[in-house]
Amino acid sequence: MKFFTADSKGKVHIIRLDQGDYLLESICQLIKEKDIKQGVVISGIGTLDRCIMHMVTTTGYPPEEYFATWEDEPLELLSIQGVIADGSPHLHMVVSDSQKAYGGHLEEGCRILYLGEVVILELEDNGMRRTPNEKGIMMLGL
Repeated sequence: MKFFTADSKGKVHIIRLDQGDYLLESICQLIKEKDIKQGVVISGIGTLDRCIMHMVTTTGYPPEEYFATWEDEPLELLSIQGVIADGSPHLHMVVSDSQKAYGGHLEEGCRILYLGEVVILELEDNGMRRTPNEKGIMMLGL
C-alpha cells in the first residue's frame, strides 16, 4: 500500500452539464482550462442517453476488457469518482437502468440526457504522477 497526503484545502469546482454535453470531455476541458494538475472527483450525478464504459472480465494478466455501450437509452448517472494526477483523470462511474446498476471505467462519448453535476476538489500539486509498474499498469507515485 502507498498513500499520498495533500496539505491544502484546495479549490472546489462544480460543473453543470446540460442536455447534449459530453461528460468526460467536459471534465477534461475544465482540467485544461483551470490547469488542474492534481485533484479528486468527489461527486458526479445526472442522467445519460449515451454511455460507454469498460470493465475487466478476467483475473489474469494481461487483463481482458469489455466495453459496454448504451445508445439512446435513458440511464441514471449514480456516481463518478476518481483521481486527477498530472492533469490526467482516472475515473469510474456507476449508472443504472430500470433493471440494474452497472459500474466501470468512464470513457469518452457519454452524453448528458437532462442534466449532470460534477464536483472536483483541486489539490495543491505535490508531484503525484502515474507511472507504469513492471506489468505496464499505470500506478500513482511521486
